[in-house]
Order: sequence, then structure tokens, then C-alpha cells
Amino acid sequence: MDLRDRVALVTGAGRRLGQAFARALAGRGMSVAIHHHTSAAGADELRREILAQGGRAACFAADLSDPAAAVELPRRVVSQFGQLDVLVNSAAVMHRLSFEETTPAQWDDIMALNLRAAFFVTQGAASSLRATRGKVVNISDLSGLEPWPGFAAHSVSKAGVVMLTKVLARALAPEVTVNALAPGAVLVPDDYDDAERERLARTTPLRRLGTPDDATAALLYLLEGGDYVTGEILAVDGGRHIR
Repeated sequence: MDLRDRVALVTGAGRRLGQAFARALAGRGMSVAIHHHTSAAGADELRREILAQGGRAACFAADLSDPAAAVELPRRVVSQFGQLDVLVNSAAVMHRLSFEETTPAQWDDIMALNLRAAFFVTQGAASSLRATRGKVVNISDLSGLEPWPGFAAHSVSKAGVVMLTKVLARALAPEVTVNALAPGAVLVPDDYDDAERERLARTTPLRRLGTPDDATAALLYLLEGGDYVTGEILAVDGGRHIR
């Protein structure tokens, strides 16, 4: 897919990897719909950055844990930009909660944003993506490929994103490809200290932490070079899942 002059919606684009994904797509000449919920300042900062560089961008606020808002979000984007070619389902929360301490309310909140939102945003985008023969990239992570008891509900939600990707790839074929990224330690939590970061690097087969650029390079491959790839989960983790 040639990304120039096409339209992308990136959910959770006000901070961290979502923001990096949106910035990279704007750099490829795409018009970018920057979704945010609690990160309005980061989303607007990115919007102004893209506009200053001559690109097109707009911010879209929505609480994607509300299924109606999730379905409506891509329709709002199409109403403003006229089409939708790429959807990146990046919005998520990551809470350190063990199996024993997780409450029903915490479980529901995590599943609502990390898994259910991606389902219903894609449902709302499906007709527009079919019309443009577009692409969907979901963001799972390494915890979706291996069990993390310290992040129990998060790990289950991201494993759900893995299966959701495969289900959507079948449901939206042949017009739309659907794949997922499973980043590892490309942007570690802010509360990790130097010792934890060093331990992660030491126990990664490639012996380093990743960067957002590693994740965006994988995203761009799936969008620009992966026209015959669908239903796949691309781990970007320095080999941690095979260690």
C-alpha cells in the first residue's frame, strides 16, 4: 500500500507507542486521526507538530470503553476526512495486578479497553475499510504470547487481541488485511528503575531494550510491504518470546 494521501486512525495516539505510530504515519504522508481519551494534551501537541510540518491531522476524543463510542469513532473520522484506509488499534491500559488481587471491576475495565474496544472500533470501520481495501493493525504485546501472572488480566486481554486479529482477518477478507504487532520491551513502563531495565536487556536474546522506532518499523512493514500478509502476529521483542 502506498500510504501517501491516505487516511489513518490511530487509537490511543496521545501518548507512548500510539503517539509514535501516528507520528510515523504522518511522516509517510498520511492524514492522521489522533484518537485520545485522557491524553488530550499529548494528542494536541502531536496534531500541532504534524500541521507545522505541512501534514493533515485532527484530534478525536472518545471513551472507547463505551461500545457505542467505539463504533462511532471511525464514522466521525470518515465524516471529517472523507475516507479511512488504515486503522491502528493501539488504545490500552497496562496495570500490574496479580491474579489474586484483581477485582471484577478491574477485570472489566481492562477487557473493555484492551479487547472489546478494538472489536467495536473495527466493526464501525469495516465498511469504510472494505471500500478502500484498507488495513487493520492491532497492538497486542508480548504478554499476549506468554503468561504474565503479575499482569494477569492484561495478559489475558492481549491474548484475546491475538485471536481477535485472526477472527477479523477471516471476517474482513479478501478486501481488508488484519495483523497484529506484539511489542516486547520497546517502551518499558515509566516506573521501571535502572536495575529492572538492565535485567530486561540482559535477558533479551538481542541483549538490548527496543525503541519505539523498532515498533514503528514493523508497523510500516505491515502497511507498506505486507499486502499478502493477514492474520499474523509480528513479535517485536528482541527474541524474548523464544528465550
